[in-house]
Amino acid sequence: MVGNTGSPPGREFLYDANLLKELDWSSVKDFTKPSISNVQPGEDWLLVRPLKIEDYDHGFLKLLSQLTKVGSVTKEEFIRQFYAMKSAGGYYVTVIEDTRDHSIIGSSTLITEFKFIHECSLRARLEDVVVNNTYRGKQLGKLIVLTVSLLAKRLGCYKMSLDCKDNLIPFYKSIGYRMEPGNANSMTIRYDETPPATAPS
Repeated sequence: MVGNTGSPPGREFLYDANLLKELDWSSVKDFTKPSISNVQPGEDWLLVRPLKIEDYDHGFLKLLSQLTKVGSVTKEEFIRQFYAMKSAGGYYVTVIEDTRDHSIIGSSTLITEFKFIHECSLRARLEDVVVNNTYRGKQLGKLIVLTVSLLAKRLGCYKMSLDCKDNLIPFYKSIGYRMEPGNANSMTIRYDETPPATAPS
């Protein structure tokens, strides 16, 4: 059985599922052993597809909680955010479904932004990569990251960037990502944390 990327009747995806068809996996064929792709994910019960509203009830947020703090999100809040992202465009949340019980076992987010540089091109960022830790040994991390990386290329992005912890650098290097000389540091300002009581003068 080949994985299905078509939209089931009555289901609404965050983005057009047809974008996942005909990704150029030949360019990354050496990164997986045995070879896999979003349409041939290695098991007939695996399905790679865009996020849909029903995934709220299929463990999507529980999966994200393996990555970071999610908090209490009602279904109404989830639906509101889903449609805000869909309306804004540029958000490509892609998931791996275990079709045996419809649970969401992997996810990553591709975000694109318009730029004036590179002839008014698009830049891509990879965010929120997570795979259920009980599904080890099936190359699902590579599957989900390579899928959205190839999607970014298909969308015409001139580069894809990400931030990751030091222990994940070898994983990303193994699938084609590299450190940029002179630009290997990631700096942030967090607005969702309480600032320190006293700031340096």
